[in-house]
Amino acid sequence: MGMYTVRLSKDDYQKILDHCRAGLPNEACGLLAGRVQGDVKLVERVYPCQNPDASPEHFTITPQAQLAAIRDARANGLAMLGNFHSHPATPPRQSEEDKRLSYDHDASYLILSLAQEQPVLNSFHFDGVESTKEKLEIV
Repeated sequence: MGMYTVRLSKDDYQKILDHCRAGLPNEACGLLAGRVQGDVKLVERVYPCQNPDASPEHFTITPQAQLAAIRDARANGLAMLGNFHSHPATPPRQSEEDKRLSYDHDASYLILSLAQEQPVLNSFHFDGVESTKEKLEIV
């Protein structure tokens, strides 16, 4: 399984950023759908989700939210590509907790750090052992 480049539009990046800022001081989360073209994951839909944990260190995407996103994606001929969540006060890298929750080894896990004034978005691939940073393009 090779590495992917994750590509998202400025609008979709803004949607993730707005959702994560609105969730402060807690972690915010959501799902991503789109298409895989060669070694590029093209994000075409962002599904902001509620974080029922209401915690700055944890997030849960409910089965209902997941199902609704999957249904919408399928209806639009899109595949689920991964998810995103925010780190309100920590760097944009996968914590041990994040790794433990990274069940899907095909998914991209985007983490938006709001710890500094300038937000930082990173994407990770987790193979069950290693967390590897993926190339991320905002176009």
